[in-house]
Amino acid sequence: MTPTTIERRTNETRVIVELDLTGEGQAQVSTGIGFLDHLLTALARHARFDLVVRCDGDLVVDDHHTVEDVALSLGNALDGALGDRAGINRFGDATVPLDEALSRVAIDLSGRPFADVNLGLRRETIGTLATENIAHFLRSLALSARMALHVDVLKGDNDHHRAESAFKALALALKHAVSPSGFTDVPSTKGVL
Repeated sequence: MTPTTIERRTNETRVIVELDLTGEGQAQVSTGIGFLDHLLTALARHARFDLVVRCDGDLVVDDHHTVEDVALSLGNALDGALGDRAGINRFGDATVPLDEALSRVAIDLSGRPFADVNLGLRRETIGTLATENIAHFLRSLALSARMALHVDVLKGDNDHHRAESAFKALALALKHAVSPSGFTDVPSTKGVL
């Protein structure tokens, strides 16, 4: 696993992501969307990834393009850092509480993108982040990282807690999935992922 830098430029955004899967959980995140920054910082901290995210997006329109392009860039960085995915656990899962909220995440770094995301958020926004874009972030991340991702918020009354517990569960699941398996081969009967 090598540190990876991704730069994505569109007519709507300019994103730079630097990712080190063997880091210490340090994050420098600046997307212009406070709650997205908060979620990404929690993800990096609990996965123990070092993460830099800088995005200059068309927030004058809304938050959608920024959220989507940050997710795609982070997923591409994760995919690139994993290389051929040899020597990793591949699978990871976690159940994480945050006060009254409880989330479960299971992932497979299979090379086959899939996402089933059930957050059950009720508010339209958390800060300036549209709650519909939180699920969109997770789906876009799964697509570009080429992983199967299942996210279920099992309970919780506070949407901030629900979303944050989901990202912390994702962090712990990723931490386990990218951890060394103790073997050097690709963890698949196919021989490739």
